[in-house]
Amino acid sequence: MSVTGTVRGKRNVLGVLVDVTDYAEAVELIVAAAREQRPFAVTALAVHGVMTGVEDFAHNGRLNSFDLVTPDGQPVRWALNLLHGAGLTDRVYGPSLTLKVVEQAAAEGLPIYLYGSTQPVLDRLVPALQEMFPALKVVGIEPSKFRKSLPGEELEIAERIKSSGARIVLVGLGCPRQEIFTYAMRPHLDMPLLAVGAAFDYHAGLLKNPPAWMQKYALEWLWRLGLEPKRLWKRYILLNPAYLARLFAQKLGIWKATAPAPSTERVYDFAV
Repeated sequence: MSVTGTVRGKRNVLGVLVDVTDYAEAVELIVAAAREQRPFAVTALAVHGVMTGVEDFAHNGRLNSFDLVTPDGQPVRWALNLLHGAGLTDRVYGPSLTLKVVEQAAAEGLPIYLYGSTQPVLDRLVPALQEMFPALKVVGIEPSKFRKSLPGEELEIAERIKSSGARIVLVGLGCPRQEIFTYAMRPHLDMPLLAVGAAFDYHAGLLKNPPAWMQKYALEWLWRLGLEPKRLWKRYILLNPAYLARLFAQKLGIWKATAPAPSTERVYDFAV
């Protein structure tokens, strides 16, 4: 599937700059950065991810510094179409993008590093990925420590990743922790970092994807809410209406959704 129309590049969605892109383009941009050994920060944002930027101006600046921000949720794709005439016919969903990148990495012999989640999840994820892609090289796994970083710890993490020989890092720390981690680590790594959300849990077999019709009509949030009501009720019951209200305010010109400049400030305290 390819991007249709003439609108390309980053566009303002509630002040967050989201890329008008598709799976083919996103995979090519990521893998090209891996081949060329250059930093490249990627995240896939659904409504919750966009709203983390709306609610935190400093974080919005960090998001706007990312090299690639894909429309993970259907409502984000709709926003690009409504506000900017993007003509996108599909979202670029984090777990699906993850598999497409991993597939291409396996085909080209580009080793990957998995950072985040828990050891039991990673222990299930690695064989699941290698069963799907037998040529895949997983050269490092590192579960989350579920704490804040220590002074200078980003350099130690970067050294472990670089010494493994990895060319792509998948980061599964949950939103917005994974985006802050990716932002903090990008200056220290000459490779793509992908904040992939719940992809680790999905591909480890711990979460089930909703039916295709629910995904098509932006009802995935309802599926996730049913699976994890205690953890997710605030995210969906409160943030979804707030997102829609701001979206229509931006469309009608009632609210000027100012996009802050891409941030260059160092983050000293982030989740690892």
